[in-house]
Amino acid sequence: MIDMRIALGTIPFGTTVDEATSFAILDRFVEGGGTMLDTANNYPFWLDGATGDESEATIGRWLASRRIRDRVVLSTKCGARPAETGARTLDAAEGLSADVIRAAIEGSLRRLGTDHVDVYWAHIDDRSTPLEETVATFDELVLAGKAKEIGASNHAVWRLERARSLAAARGGARYRHVQLRYSYLHPRPGVRLPEGGHTLATEEQLDYVRSEGDLTLWAYTSLLAGAYAGKPLPEHYEHPGTTRRLAALDEVAGELGATRNQVVLAWLRAQDVIPIVGVSSVAQLEELLVDVKLGDEQIARLDAPA
Repeated sequence: MIDMRIALGTIPFGTTVDEATSFAILDRFVEGGGTMLDTANNYPFWLDGATGDESEATIGRWLASRRIRDRVVLSTKCGARPAETGARTLDAAEGLSADVIRAAIEGSLRRLGTDHVDVYWAHIDDRSTPLEETVATFDELVLAGKAKEIGASNHAVWRLERARSLAAARGGARYRHVQLRYSYLHPRPGVRLPEGGHTLATEEQLDYVRSEGDLTLWAYTSLLAGAYAGKPLPEHYEHPGTTRRLAALDEVAGELGATRNQVVLAWLRAQDVIPIVGVSSVAQLEELLVDVKLGDEQIARLDAPA
């Protein structure tokens, strides 16, 4: 059984991954020791015919049929659902005003079939709403028992720090979780990612998380959408540093009799990062439920290439 500091990403559940397969993946994840389920109130709104309800609603039906709410950590988000019906980009995102957050949590709780979520996220930053308003409303949800803890996804480090300082000044709930794009391979410095809304974890953000002591980093796109397993590596990852890091990764994987994916997840967990992994079949999940431990010397070798 894996050290289950790992979260199951559920973006395609109920759409490109049908309900029966989604239920089978969720069953196997929990059976294998998994607890953390990561979703949002807009997954996957960008697909034709989808509304953004699908992932949460599928998880809700699974929870109702299995009756194991107390065995899972539910993580969902608000702020990036389109405010306009049929919109397919973040240009129409709902934002993080008090009214939106209050309505969003009720919608998520209804779809998930629960009275609370364990981690509730500001999915994207909203600089058109006073940060004080957003911070106060998230605190309101914690006080009401609708969210146990709160987090910020895709926020700049200065915005995260300002939000946490505002919360501390008013004695309220602070963001305890950060969700950013992070993996073993890094894109070229200064590159603009083609995926709208993705925010890369920078060295400054990593340093901030390590220094604060009460923050946990969740890493999405942790396995680069199958690139470690043979799918084409995105063009913006093609540079000499990638070549050197892949050589180190293959060396360590060979020593352990492990796959690249398994070593990447072990490397992330060794940093106290929670990797978010997405799969479309139980077979893909099985690979990620294998326990791989890295020694200090192996971690040093993985860290050495730049």
